[in-house]
Amino acid sequence: MEKTPNQKAWLLVLPVLVLVCFSAIIPLMTVVNYAFQDSFGNNQFFWAGLMWFEDLLASDRMWNALGRQVVFTGIILAIQVPLGVFVALHMPKKGPWVSVCLVLMALPLLIPWNVVGTIWQIFGRVDIGLLGYTFDKLGIPYNYTQDFFSAWATLIVMDVWHWTSLVALLAYAGLKSIPDAYYQAARIDQASRWKVFRYIELPKMAGVLTIAILLRFMDSFKIYTEPFVVTGGGPGNATTFLSIDLVKMALGQFDLGPAGAFSLMYFLVILAVSWVFYTVMVNLEKRES
Repeated sequence: MEKTPNQKAWLLVLPVLVLVCFSAIIPLMTVVNYAFQDSFGNNQFFWAGLMWFEDLLASDRMWNALGRQVVFTGIILAIQVPLGVFVALHMPKKGPWVSVCLVLMALPLLIPWNVVGTIWQIFGRVDIGLLGYTFDKLGIPYNYTQDFFSAWATLIVMDVWHWTSLVALLAYAGLKSIPDAYYQAARIDQASRWKVFRYIELPKMAGVLTIAILLRFMDSFKIYTEPFVVTGGGPGNATTFLSIDLVKMALGQFDLGPAGAFSLMYFLVILAVSWVFYTVMVNLEKRES
């Protein structure tokens, strides 16, 4: 006799769904409302269709911000993923030092984003910051408020310091899930260290690394607080990423129509890339099972 599925569990999910509606769906509908309409004040709106989207797609400002964002995210992923795997491979697998290493690796992740930006803003100052003062005494030109390269280097190093731990911890979890029998077989076959990594460890870490890349892509692609606190989008527009440009458009210029269209395109790009990563993860799980 076929059992009827119990649907009472949906009652436990209902409060979460209601909360999501108020915290996500309703604000999203407000953004959609601004994206397809124009306002001349006095809270009167007029249908604008795709006008704001067409203006943004023809705007050099948005494409320049997108280019800076893609370059920043690409650099972040190219550094943090290999570095996180390297750190995970050299972390102890047994003994009392395991807990110590895990706690130390998790510490940067506990610091709020605005505090991270403030720390590196002070750290990089030439007058009172250790990093800026040291570079100045060594005769190395460094000023993240005036120099393009210094601003980018500071933001990249700051993000690597803050988030590489996440990749390392996920990779470490993947390594810990590998049975000892794989390593014993590799020792019997006298496999080199590279072959152990290439044919045992890397395939077993593929799933968690995909999750790490997805998380780091989303975080780095919508980064706002840290560069806003450290550089404010400068010098000039050197570090004006998509999120900073969007805030300037919405709050600084109060162009709610273009800002709404900008937000939707921004959201759809992140959603599309996340869907690609999700598809890859599902295929990896099917291949392993």
